[in-house]
Amino acid sequence: MDTSKFFEILIYTIPTIITGVIALYFFKLHTSNEENRRNFLLRKEKQNIALPLQLQAYERLALFLERISPAKLLIRVKPTGNEPIKYQNKLIQNIEQEFEHNLAQQIYVTDACWNAVVTSKNSMIQMIRTAAANKDVDTNDLLREQLIQNTMNTESPTTTALAFLKNEVKKLF
Repeated sequence: MDTSKFFEILIYTIPTIITGVIALYFFKLHTSNEENRRNFLLRKEKQNIALPLQLQAYERLALFLERISPAKLLIRVKPTGNEPIKYQNKLIQNIEQEFEHNLAQQIYVTDACWNAVVTSKNSMIQMIRTAAANKDVDTNDLLREQLIQNTMNTESPTTTALAFLKNEVKKLF
């Protein structure tokens, strides 16, 4: 009798255990799907908030690159006096100030993009220093002429960085 009672209990218990395991499996599957759905919705909402900030950062960096491009920089920053070294320092100081105003934008752009912007800034400064170091450059007008001539012969570092920036923005969409 004990064995028949044991088998009877076993017959009732096995389907209950199987049903419980199946219910647990579906419950875990359901909660996992719900968690994934919530994470997706949170990421989507976060992206809706972050995307405008990222685009604004790319816009500001594009404006920065335009402002430090040789042609626009030389038009905006007028020489005072006739000492190329002072004008060189004034141009570099202007680039550095522009850069400092846009430092926070690095948070919203990729590291590669930020590195392109920094490299462009440093290349522009180096271009100005190289032009000013030329022995033939002894007036501000000659320095300006030399800088414009350098950008006509080779592609400006700001143009290269701006192209990289535009490429990054295309990847966002």
